[in-house]
Amino acid sequence: MAEIQEQGGADTQDAPERVPERRTGSLERLAALVASRNETLVRYSILAGIRPYETHPETAEALRRFCQALVDYAATAHFQLYRYLADGRERRQAVLAVAREVYPLIAASTDAILDFNDRYDPALIDTDRLQALEEDLSRLGEVLAERIQMEDRIIQALGGRVR
Repeated sequence: MAEIQEQGGADTQDAPERVPERRTGSLERLAALVASRNETLVRYSILAGIRPYETHPETAEALRRFCQALVDYAATAHFQLYRYLADGRERRQAVLAVAREVYPLIAASTDAILDFNDRYDPALIDTDRLQALEEDLSRLGEVLAERIQMEDRIIQALGGRVR
């Protein structure tokens, strides 16, 4: 994560009474991220289950809901976790080291998420695009699997549990 700077010096230790407060905030951010991620995976599964993809309301609605969950997930990850790390609120060096290592991969996956969302905007869906949906969804599934592994590394470094 290019924006994540190493924190150093004596000010890296918070007063003992502030540590539980920060950790509670970290756990809440992680819970929001995992909940958003789980909703995205549920919507992915629903969309994948309605093959063959045809231009009818069921497909359009499943695609719309999936794309909305996907964008919400990317935004939640950015605002709940990565911005927290980039703003210098996290001081544990092990967490920052993992974040710096995996952030470029996560940023690339965000680009893939946004590209998919743009490509499958419900207002633009036609038969030609739907013919590519199965392959594009499969590729996106691989991107999401890699992203989840990277996020889980950050979650584990933060001391959270992945659910």
